[in-house]
Amino acid sequence: MKSKYILPLFLLMQIIFLRILPFFPDFVEGAYSNNLYIRISHFSRILFGKIPFSVGDCIYAVLILSVIGWFWKTRKTWKTDWKDHLLKILGKISVFYFLFHLLWAFNYYREPLFQKMEIKREYTDAELLEFTLKLIRKTNDIQFQITKNDSSKIIFPYSQKEAFKMNLVGYENLSKEHPYFKYEILSVKKSLFSLPLTYMGFGGYLNPFTNEAQVNDLLPMYNFPVTSCHEMAHQIGFASESECNFIGVLASVKNENLYYKYSGYSFALHYCLGIWQAKNDKIFEQLKKRTHIGILKNYQESHDFWKQYHTPIDTGFEIFYDNFLKTNNQKDGMDSYSKFIDLMVNYYKTEKL
Repeated sequence: MKSKYILPLFLLMQIIFLRILPFFPDFVEGAYSNNLYIRISHFSRILFGKIPFSVGDCIYAVLILSVIGWFWKTRKTWKTDWKDHLLKILGKISVFYFLFHLLWAFNYYREPLFQKMEIKREYTDAELLEFTLKLIRKTNDIQFQITKNDSSKIIFPYSQKEAFKMNLVGYENLSKEHPYFKYEILSVKKSLFSLPLTYMGFGGYLNPFTNEAQVNDLLPMYNFPVTSCHEMAHQIGFASESECNFIGVLASVKNENLYYKYSGYSFALHYCLGIWQAKNDKIFEQLKKRTHIGILKNYQESHDFWKQYHTPIDTGFEIFYDNFLKTNNQKDGMDSYSKFIDLMVNYYKTEKL
């Protein structure tokens, strides 16, 4: 067999393998997520964590320029050598696909968190309403403690670099209750692509090849702790967006700092209010009236921020990422981001808010 066919065939084998893997979550959990991945991620964070800029973003920039350069260089030979060029592309995709899964993405196929933590996924409207009211009281209380009035929005007083380090406190406290959320070796950085990320509608991402958590540094700062904690959850081996939202909120509210607690609780409350707005507009308006004006101002701050960057590019990437998630064992796609409320409602049935 000619060598040029090996990597494309390997890509086909990987795709078949990944169709089988969802049937063996216990194997992925034990052999990969809690074993090999921990070693790989620790090595990556030791290697890149102390470098002050995003190595992963630099690698992506070089790759993008290389791909553009290659297409430009071969543009005149596509008609005559299209088969060889196509095999080369498939070969490179095959290597990329293999490294993507080996270094991080097998975590998409691990045991679901609701099973690991023995949390139910279903809840009634009455339970959601009770949880939302608790969140309103808690978020109102924290907002008032910080501002001393109910009408001032929260202004985050720390730098982004300070925020990254302070996240460790919340994770340390969380890991005392749930050891599998232990976070070691900080490697969280401001993305060099923050502006493009904003136009794409993303608050951050994990680079699976360097295990650096990249955070959009243009975000409204009151939301910064929970967003960066979400990306750190990806680093410790959780791929599901709903699970990372859940972990990110817990790591924020377990922090002793009030601004961190506010970031986590206000984030969860925003999603709950959004669910009620879709479910029952009358109840939503009643809940909104109970929420301090200062909190609503922060929500408006986020709305205005994203609105100014909303373009067809945002919609296009949302469709792309929705399909990407569904392809990677996340059947809810983009809707999975809001599914963390399923975990939150049931978790706080037994835990103090």
